[in-house]
Order: sequence, then C-alpha cells, then structure tokens
Amino acid sequence: MKDRPDSSASEDLGADFKKALDEGWLPIREVARQTGVNAITLRAWERRYGLIVPQRTPKGHRLFSAEHVQRIHNILTWLNRGVAVSQVKQLLDTPQAISEPVENDWQRLRQTLLQAVTRLAERSLDDTINQAMALYPPRTLCEQLLMPLLADLEQRWQGQFGAQMERVFFYSWLRSKFGARIYHNNRQLHTSPLLLINHSDLPLEPHLWLTAWLISSADCPVEVFDWPLPAGELALAVDHLQPRGVLLYSSKAMNLSQLTKLLNGVSCPKMIAGPTVCIHHAELSERISETCELYLAEDPLSAHQALIQRGLI
Repeated sequence: MKDRPDSSASEDLGADFKKALDEGWLPIREVARQTGVNAITLRAWERRYGLIVPQRTPKGHRLFSAEHVQRIHNILTWLNRGVAVSQVKQLLDTPQAISEPVENDWQRLRQTLLQAVTRLAERSLDDTINQAMALYPPRTLCEQLLMPLLADLEQRWQGQFGAQMERVFFYSWLRSKFGARIYHNNRQLHTSPLLLINHSDLPLEPHLWLTAWLISSADCPVEVFDWPLPAGELALAVDHLQPRGVLLYSSKAMNLSQLTKLLNGVSCPKMIAGPTVCIHHAELSERISETCELYLAEDPLSAHQALIQRGLI
C-alpha cells in the first residue's frame, strides 16, 4: 500500500477509523505521545526496516495495538544499548541472538560527526544529523549521540590549536539547527510556552539548546533567551509571555545571593539546570526545602524527565 500521512485530528477520519479507536486501537499520534518516538520516525522504522507493522484502515490510516507499543519500547531498549537500528529487528525476532556482539552504531556516528567538525564540513555534519533524526527519537539521540559527542569535543579542545575555531563553528551550527526546529514546532503549537534562559555569561550554551529541543519535541512551545536577564526584567518577560514555567540554564557558578531577587515576582514553576546545580548542590537543595516550585536538573535529559514528571510538558 502506498504510504500516506496519517490523518490530523481535524480530518474526517471515517467510520472504520473511529470504530477501530473504540475497539482499543491507537492512532500514530497517541503512540508517539506514549513512547516519545515521533510519527516520522515510526513511519521510517516501518518503511525501511519493518520494525513495526501496524494495521491499516481502508483509507491507509495506521492503527497500533498495545503489543505494538511494547515492541517500540523494546526497540528503544536496544537502541539505548548502542545497537544500530538496522540490527534491531534480528534481535527482536531471534531471542538467541541477544548474546551475540553487535556493532556500536553510536560510536561510528560520533566519529563521523567528529571528523565533520574538525574539517568544518557543515554539509556532512548536517546530513549525518538529519539521517539520525529520521531514525532515532530525540531523547535517545541526545543521550547516545549528541551529549557524548559534546563530551568528546570538549576533551579534544583542551589545549588544542584551532579549538576555538571548531567550537564556534559547531556551537553556531547547533544553535541554528535546533533553533530552526524549535521555531517550526512553535508555529504549530498554541499553548503557553516554557521559557528557557541562558543564565551564564557564555555566548553559546549547547546543552541549553539540546534541552530546548527535547522540550519542543514533546509538543511544548519554547522561548529561548540566549543571554542572562537582570533582576526585574525576568519578571517582566514572565508577565508578557505567561509561560508555564521558567528554566535557568548555566554551566558556571551562579551568584546565589542574587537568585532570590532574580526570581522575585516569578509565580510560575522554576527550574535551575546545568552543571551549576552540581557546583551549588547543597545551597540549592536547601532552597528547594523552602519552596515547592523550584526544581533542579543537572543535564538536558534530567531536565526533560523532571518536566514530564511534574506535568509541565
């Protein structure tokens, strides 16, 4: 059957589709919500690898069962172990293959990206990331590829001639890449945003943009202020935007004596994220005991998870 986009909520879905939903089948949008794997990736897994084979209505709409959802979770387990998506089907369908060694696809991808950065090869960098984005969910991609890549690059850049050139090239690309994704997602969403602020004095905070991308991928609008705001103006921004929450990200030490003043007048939930949480863990933990609306997260993954658990995304 020729592949076609699954219907939106506003379409006339037809009697067959509605009957299937009444019988407990799930549409692709709901499966994406439950598993964190977006519809584009689910379709790619089906077309390219046969990992998931949903039922189809006469009009071509995909329908998923609880068994399909469990299979998707099993796929994610293998991906998070470093298995290439092209190898997962064999592991799922042949239990005895579980003990066999598998090629670490993430290591290969990291090396490809590392080489692209060192050559300032933007097209190669972009093409590799685009291919990975089509096959892997954002959280898996962040955990297994992008955050380890950033760690590899930071190690490479210690005392390396040309380090600043590579850093500016890669961070600029990353901000443009994920900024564009966030912009287009925001255009499709109409609920209150989450406000993310670069609270360090560094002009580029790559993990801030990874955090923003993860949040945006969960269908939550995101506003990113890529520079610190002075006390008073944060409250003004909150007054204008009416966000569902505020996240301050910093990889450096903070002036904690100014934190209370900065957050004064901000009535929505607040999160502090980044290495600054490790630097000031004791002091910030004490502040949490004083207010139920201040949360901490050390990296993009824990920030994403904490926001989900608290119902903010």
